Amino acid sequence: MTEKIIILDFGSQVTQLIGRRLRELNVYCEIYPFNKIPALDASVKGVILSGSPFSVRDDRAPQVDLENIKGKLPLLGICYGAQYLAYHFGGDVKPSLSREYGRAKLHIVSDSRLFEGVRDGSQIWMSHGDTIARIPEGAEVIASTEDITNAAYHIIGEDTYAVQFHPEVFHTEEGPVILKNFAIDICGCKGDWTPASFIENTVRELREKLGNDKVILGLSGGVDSTVAGVLLNKAIGSNLYCIFVDNGLLRLNEFNDVLSSYKDMGLNVIGVDASEKFLSALKGVTDPEAKRKAIGKTFIDVFDEQARKITGAKWLAQGTIYPDVIESASVNGPSATIKSHHNVGGLPEKMNLKIVEPLRSLFKDEVRRVGRELGIKKGLIDRHPFPGPSLGIRILGEVTTQKLEILRKADDIFISGLRNTPCSPGIKSASDPLSDATNLYDSIWQAGTILLPVKSVGVMGDERTYEYTVALRAVISTDGMTADWVHLPYEFLAKTSNDIINKVKGVNRVVYDISSKPPATIEWE
Repeated sequence: MTEKIIILDFGSQVTQLIGRRLRELNVYCEIYPFNKIPALDASVKGVILSGSPFSVRDDRAPQVDLENIKGKLPLLGICYGAQYLAYHFGGDVKPSLSREYGRAKLHIVSDSRLFEGVRDGSQIWMSHGDTIARIPEGAEVIASTEDITNAAYHIIGEDTYAVQFHPEVFHTEEGPVILKNFAIDICGCKGDWTPASFIENTVRELREKLGNDKVILGLSGGVDSTVAGVLLNKAIGSNLYCIFVDNGLLRLNEFNDVLSSYKDMGLNVIGVDASEKFLSALKGVTDPEAKRKAIGKTFIDVFDEQARKITGAKWLAQGTIYPDVIESASVNGPSATIKSHHNVGGLPEKMNLKIVEPLRSLFKDEVRRVGRELGIKKGLIDRHPFPGPSLGIRILGEVTTQKLEILRKADDIFISGLRNTPCSPGIKSASDPLSDATNLYDSIWQAGTILLPVKSVGVMGDERTYEYTVALRAVISTDGMTADWVHLPYEFLAKTSNDIINKVKGVNRVVYDISSKPPATIEWE
């Protein structure tokens, strides 16, 4: 039984960060909506209450039953969680005289296991409109700031702690120490949830669950499906059937390159060229959401046709990861549809198969750590995320064979240039923050080229041209939920622009996208 810490989510935008920070300590944790507390069996070593956009004084404020938690398990309230504990257990919460946001200095006023080894005066991050005017009965203040007396407190006689600031965010300098003190010293977690232990436990569980059943997996060449495939292959061997569909929207030489990369991995892979079906389905379609749905429906039809050739299959494997699971069970339900998710729905119902998701407990960076432990090649593990609809949503407007040819060539120049250009010393790898990046590609979370439905006048030699514009996009992120544009060297951008215009017929203008997410998205469609 894997020991874990439960995080109860009250709707904070940074709840996932609490989970990520604990996982970085090799402590397993699970996130649940505040109103869906799981069974608190012997595996649960502690509970954390997250922040929230609500005030505890609001009529609509989230309420949680802590009868089986407070005083019985180690408990840590963060921001709203700290205010909730004060408000409902004998303290008081009032509006701040001024909204308390941004950096502050932590002053430790009482010895506490929570702040063992934390430097007095270290920077913390505040983000709240209320303040704790009075702490609960039987509690002691353990830290303050210049403006806030009750920045952190401990309920005497219990392993119940509360902090008004956010230890999970980057700006809290010694946040990892505080979370380590809670998870390992106070909760007693061993901190032994490693990629190796995950692989061992998951392979064992897959063998028990699947037995001799046949499993079908759709491979994409991406990190998630590749790691899922290798894990399943390790568990059930030849009973795993992998299908890789060429939707006609892949990057230059990608279909053959990906098939070749899987050859020495022992995976049973079936390659299917269905490019004509996809391009036919996209003919005349210009709306981004309509394109995604057309691609999704065609994929379901093609995949179903191939899967039915595998007699006796009972399971469909998917590369679902933990952020997908959290999103579908969030406090406020799934977010409003910005764009259809790249994981295509409808397959399990149509094929009458049961679902197996070996990666559903992992964050993206953990998937990569597991992949490295499995010995998967760096070229596959460190690949940038790539949208499920492929180049179909990197061509704005109708997708045609001519536009795909232009985009593939331009994108290949951009991506090859990133791979072949060294980056400055000391820059960390976007896919492996524990190691340095050796080139621009490794330092970037995601990059790609977009073909715009815009033609402009240009001059080549003595001739006037009227050709397409392409946009280059490169962002840095940790999970894709927020992202900022990368400050690529001017010399690199100049060379890339020159190479694309000179070598790709049909393009006479190159621009660079300097939008962050939000308000923009990483992809343009």
